[in-house]
Amino acid sequence: MPPSPARTALHDAILSLTTREEVEAFMADLCTPAELRAFAERWQVARLLDGGGKSYREIAAEAQASPTTVVRVARYLKDMPHQGYRLALDRLKA
Repeated sequence: MPPSPARTALHDAILSLTTREEVEAFMADLCTPAELRAFAERWQVARLLDGGGKSYREIAAEAQASPTTVVRVARYLKDMPHQGYRLALDRLKA
């Protein structure tokens, strides 16, 4: 199912940003502090999972995330068709 026009407009707005400062300002307006913490936590978990060598329990402790969050991110990283985490991780490695 394609994204709604509202989601497409949001994607276009994000793609228009060119600096970390612009992204920070936009995200601060768009999200609550709790939402931003959750996004950052999930991204940190994805990066730690991609690094390999650590148990889910170690990753949860290092990221200050719940074990449920670690399992959820791991499932999306490995099994889900979107592969958004994988795309971003691979691009940042390049």
